[in-house]
Amino acid sequence: MRPIVWLCAAGLFIGSLCTSAGAFAESSGRLAHVCLITFDPATPGKNRYTPFFDRLQALGYIEGKTLALDWLSANGDGDAFPALAAECLRRKSDVIVTGTTPATQAVKKATATVPIVMLALGDPVGTGLVDSLARPGGNVTGTTELAPLMVAKSLELLKLAIPGMARVLVITYPQDPISHGQIESLQRAAQALGVELFVQNVVGPEDFATAFAAGEKAGAQAVLVTVESMLVVHRKDLVELARHYKLPLVSSEELFVKAGGLLSYDANRDTLAARTADYVDMVLNGTRPARLPVEQPSTFILAVNTGTAHALDITLPSGILANADKVFE
Repeated sequence: MRPIVWLCAAGLFIGSLCTSAGAFAESSGRLAHVCLITFDPATPGKNRYTPFFDRLQALGYIEGKTLALDWLSANGDGDAFPALAAECLRRKSDVIVTGTTPATQAVKKATATVPIVMLALGDPVGTGLVDSLARPGGNVTGTTELAPLMVAKSLELLKLAIPGMARVLVITYPQDPISHGQIESLQRAAQALGVELFVQNVVGPEDFATAFAAGEKAGAQAVLVTVESMLVVHRKDLVELARHYKLPLVSSEELFVKAGGLLSYDANRDTLAARTADYVDMVLNGTRPARLPVEQPSTFILAVNTGTAHALDITLPSGILANADKVFE
């Protein structure tokens, strides 16, 4: 994993001077109003958005002093995003931060003027949120994890870990538009690897057991989970089913490995979440989203769970173990 360089701290990012909450407050005479929309429950304490909040605080955005923050959660209901977008606008947010593609689509449909900052979204070009990464256009910018590339790399590593693997169960949630790009990327990778995919679409966690049973009947030797927010939120259920069927589970989301999956290859999401806060700061201080290229990941994390490998009697290749950035037992 390459070291993280905070370009914003050095004032080097895209020719734009990095500013602060103090500058915003001085120019506007009020608190910065940020609205965050997520699929995840708005739980206090440590969560996958913690690096975003920590970086905001480091930039001087202190809730109640320089920052008014609204965290609006769909609480697992994908149909809730239009109402949440409308609520952010009703509250006159200066910037709307979105943690999932459907939320971004809902906000973009609701406003063409209020800045939208994406937080590590999967495929903003493929899902039509921006014109290109270099020139996003309109009122949307932020960070991307490049999910289609990450999920293909995870399949490659799975094949390396289990050379004789011929068929893989793929669990995906097509209601989230990032599913389609991941499946297309997986199909190309599978063809090159000589692996057959058995794709199962799910609508909610009530479909997981049926999908795994179908995978067993089809002779799947492993399971790959795409990274739509619904699946990430219910990762423990998916890992438990994989354990029940004695299938190694991979994903391009480290949280699955921490929960008991075998391995993942992913963008450094903590870095992207923190960089998203820098984007919020720049937009609050006057930089138009159309002038801020969408930031791609520059550091990546290979995570493995040696305890899961042992339980499944899988001997991980020395190359995977030597290059692992995180090892769970």
